[in-house]
Amino acid sequence: MPQTDAPADGAIGSRLRWWTELPLILLVYGAYSGGRLLARGDVDSAVDHGLSLLRIEQALHIDAEHPLNRIFTAHPSLGVPADFWYASLHYLVTPAVLIWLFRRRPGVYRAARTWLMAATLIGLIGFTLLPTCPPRLLDPGYGFTDTMAQFSSYGWWGGEASAPRGLGGMTNQYAAMPSLHVGWALWCGVMLWRQSGNPLLRTAAVVYPLVTTIVVMGTANHYLLDAVAGAAVMGAGLLLARPVMRAADRVRNRLTARLAPVPPVPAEEVPEEVPAEVPAEVVEGVKVPAGAQSSPIVGDGCQTSPGERFPRQREEQRPQPSADPAAGDGAPAAAR
Repeated sequence: MPQTDAPADGAIGSRLRWWTELPLILLVYGAYSGGRLLARGDVDSAVDHGLSLLRIEQALHIDAEHPLNRIFTAHPSLGVPADFWYASLHYLVTPAVLIWLFRRRPGVYRAARTWLMAATLIGLIGFTLLPTCPPRLLDPGYGFTDTMAQFSSYGWWGGEASAPRGLGGMTNQYAAMPSLHVGWALWCGVMLWRQSGNPLLRTAAVVYPLVTTIVVMGTANHYLLDAVAGAAVMGAGLLLARPVMRAADRVRNRLTARLAPVPPVPAEEVPEEVPAEVPAEVVEGVKVPAGAQSSPIVGDGCQTSPGERFPRQREEQRPQPSADPAAGDGAPAAAR
């Protein structure tokens, strides 16, 4: 299986919450149950598919269903517990292992859950494309006995199927290929074996899928090839688990990026203008203080008042008035 004990998976698993996982598990289980109900197919085609599997097994001498079914039918001490096993543990052990992984192995849980879901969806495709009549529904001439109908008085199930009494019509009895009873049991066994060091749990990891495979054949609910197909479906789900998680991460990251609020942009800090430390200089003959900007000459191009001079204008030589007040007699007015 994938290297689910990587640190990245552990970080992801630690963020999982039961209130998000439970609806997801229920959704997949609802799809599993609904798919079995809707993928009924044609009865004649289902019977033909079942007989084809039986002929292949007989040709290969691997039709273990007949001897097992005869033993379970002749011995209620075996048949009744097998019926309870088939009708209940499939729906109890798998959720229990999921909860155990969620609580004790959060770094492994996400990959394990994705593996189980991917395999289950593949199994639903198999139910749809290849409806198969189980051995118990074949003509009695083929030598099979429906042990759940024979021992229905011992349990809660009815004579039609493993569903509770009165609800047999709400299940698809032709969803035999592949056997997800075997597939889910194999998943549980792998998880318990890999993630537990307890000898008792490791023993259960081997016994549970093995006994489930015997039970589904002995109760005439599945062929041996159904069990083989269930194991193959789990293998396909294992191969798809890692790509499915990567795709889910990409979708989640995109949604998070779109839905995340945009943080406010901080106002840019405008630095205070520091006067440039430039030495005082003379601009066009006018002394400008340090750091000040020289401005254009006011009145440039305009008339000036009498006596006003432009910068850099040469002073004309004017006669100096005489200090003697008497010198003014007879002098021109312009020279005074």
